[in-house]
Amino acid sequence: MSPGSRAESLSPELQRISSRKPALLLRAGLLRAIREFFEARDFLEIETPILIGAPAPELHIDPVEAGGGYYLQTSPELCMKRLLAAGFDRIYQISRCFRKGERGKLHLPEFTMLEWYHAGIDYRELMQECKELLKFVSNACGSGGKIRFRDNEIDLEGHWEYVRVEEAFERWAPIPLAQALREGDFDIIMVEHIEPRLGKTTPSFIYDYPISMGSLARSVPHDRRFAERFEFYLGGLELANGFSELVDPVEQRSRFKKDLESRLAKGKSATPMPERFLGSLGSMPEAAGIALGVDRLVMVMGGLSYIDEAVAFTPEEIAD
Repeated sequence: MSPGSRAESLSPELQRISSRKPALLLRAGLLRAIREFFEARDFLEIETPILIGAPAPELHIDPVEAGGGYYLQTSPELCMKRLLAAGFDRIYQISRCFRKGERGKLHLPEFTMLEWYHAGIDYRELMQECKELLKFVSNACGSGGKIRFRDNEIDLEGHWEYVRVEEAFERWAPIPLAQALREGDFDIIMVEHIEPRLGKTTPSFIYDYPISMGSLARSVPHDRRFAERFEFYLGGLELANGFSELVDPVEQRSRFKKDLESRLAKGKSATPMPERFLGSLGSMPEAAGIALGVDRLVMVMGGLSYIDEAVAFTPEEIAD
């Protein structure tokens, strides 16, 4: 039976899955390149548990309860920072993460995250490390540093844009940043007015988020209204979130308490305080860390329109 006739004999669902082969080949090459990049820089690849006792209590991220007092990790962040505190200075992980209620053309409730931490650097140096990774992976996957995504060519070897959040609101938002925060419109303005302009033809970092948007990030020393946090965009799509780490256990506990109060005020469930993580912070070195969505990176590198095209199976394809 020829390949063509075999494909025609498959059910519509299997034909759909079969059509993802080019994207899955790209994905495999991308993962190989990521590991090569970090191994060449003396990073240790580690694995931490998917089942955890207490996630970070973030307002906009809902964890999946796994029973027995455990949760499926929304990110490996807290465990990886405990490894930093234990003396592991350069670590990375490619792991499965889970978030309740996240499903759409750009979201999956189960997804793959690349996360890495580097002691002794801050968020500006981490931006440079992120830039070097993207250029390396792009070249390793054969694009020559140029990506075609959403009808635009993005040149990773050319100019990269760096814009502060406050400046982005001045340039593109209908109201100033302070007013958006006061009226609770920050997120919708970001989605509707700012994100579509980020990374459209030039890779973009947007940085110095309001401190209320950086629960685990260190504040900017000369202006404590802001956190040393950034996000990275290609083609209007957020790929990564990174920051200089907050290592003050007293301040971190205070922020977590505020986050838990905000969750309860929104009618969301409260999660346990991550005491083991808080207990390790006093030993954690100055560091920076970042989480990058692997499925979205496959989307961008492959010029795909939907995140479904970047994975072997969607949630709907494994349901009974």
